[in-house]
Amino acid sequence: METVLNVLHVVTAVFIVGPMAILPMSAMRAVRAGNGAQVAILAKSTNIFSLLSLVVVFFGFGVMGMADAKYALSFTTPWILWSIILYVVALAISLFVVVPAMKKAADALQASDGAVTASSAGYPAIAAGSGIASLLLVIVVVLMVWKP
Repeated sequence: METVLNVLHVVTAVFIVGPMAILPMSAMRAVRAGNGAQVAILAKSTNIFSLLSLVVVFFGFGVMGMADAKYALSFTTPWILWSIILYVVALAISLFVVVPAMKKAADALQASDGAVTASSAGYPAIAAGSGIASLLLVIVVVLMVWKP
């Protein structure tokens, strides 16, 4: 069962957290192109994938719970604790900074038929927020692999 949970944890990380990190990059391109409808769809998709990323955490807790006792894994194991903290921060940035900035950009672009500049449409907030969230998620992956 531990192997099944490990596979589910990794597969969901790739196919759920991956899009969570990459979709805002596509939204930035759509903002530059002035395509408000596409930005709106990407905002909704980013929100859904961000919320679905909780499934990855669920499977991760399952893996931790099934781990051999010789590893003495718990929530207070430093690399697990830091992974959880960094993930929660990345999730919060995605849900409370990136997605709202994308929705704002979509609304601005749709209201002006694409005549709004990228910077006034919230491009910097999308770029900064998604960049920081992605960097935090990369650190989580490093911690999961390295297990210092």
